[in-house]
Amino acid sequence: MATVYLARDEELDRPVAIKLLAEHLAGDAAFRDRFLREARLAARLSHPNVVNVYDAGESEDGRPFIVMEYVPGVTLAEVGRVAPDEAVGLVVQACHGLAHAHEAGLVHRDVKPQNLLLRDDGVLKVADFGIARAAETTALTQIGTVLGTAAYLSPEQALGEEVTPATDVYALGAVLYELLSGRPPYAFDSLADLAAKQREEPITPVRDLAPAVSPQVEDALMRALARNAAYRPPSAAAFAQELAATARHAAPAPRSPQDRIWWAIAAVVALAAIASGIVVAARGNGGSKPPARPRQAVVRPIPRGADAQQQARNIAAWLRARSAARP
Repeated sequence: MATVYLARDEELDRPVAIKLLAEHLAGDAAFRDRFLREARLAARLSHPNVVNVYDAGESEDGRPFIVMEYVPGVTLAEVGRVAPDEAVGLVVQACHGLAHAHEAGLVHRDVKPQNLLLRDDGVLKVADFGIARAAETTALTQIGTVLGTAAYLSPEQALGEEVTPATDVYALGAVLYELLSGRPPYAFDSLADLAAKQREEPITPVRDLAPAVSPQVEDALMRALARNAAYRPPSAAAFAQELAATARHAAPAPRSPQDRIWWAIAAVVALAAIASGIVVAARGNGGSKPPARPRQAVVRPIPRGADAQQQARNIAAWLRARSAARP
């Protein structure tokens, strides 16, 4: 749809990206006007996870362009398959950016890995707001065709029906599915084939393809990919909340070396205390004669220290106290 140039803003001395629309799009006057209006709406968005739009206009030959924030890094299409926690983190960032747009009344309509830019420092930004909406209202969208990359189209969008924020949620779910499994939810040969499969075939559960994915992440993902938009999270913000909640079910983090040392020492001390109690009991018996009344020693627990050094001091003090109290 466009050619993107890396340029420099001479006034502010910063790199920018200039997207110049293709000639066949620029020839449609209705599209050109709509595109500029939508670009200006996108310029109102200001969020860390959205590519900033700085300006919009027309070139000398009448081709519309937009001037955007330059994002050094890669697209998610170049990232490929990643670990489950990383995939969820990336999609949650995308959710935050889309949620900001949804609150402003904008639906992206073309969420796909190529429009999700991962900056070198790990920040993800959603790009290309407004272009899909602009083209959908012109003669460029013929009967039986839709915009967006087909692999990430929701069922309602594939059928040319009304789109809502839940449409973007489906696309985000398809992106997450591919990040986790290495493939989109459906394999198809045409848009008609995709629509038929979305209507008739179930999606392969993502854990069948990526066993490391938790059941909680799979549940949130499959809800986002529901055929009926009413069963999906109603917005990107709601989807982000569901994904964030899956972190509570993640496996516990491995213990630090200090914790492992503490638990090893505690185990040795406990065994020593048990052995000491057995020896004391045997001496008290004086042979085979049992004591008149068995005595039960009260052993105070070792106070937990703030760090490994403090814990070592607490253990040493506990051992000295036990030695002094022994008859």
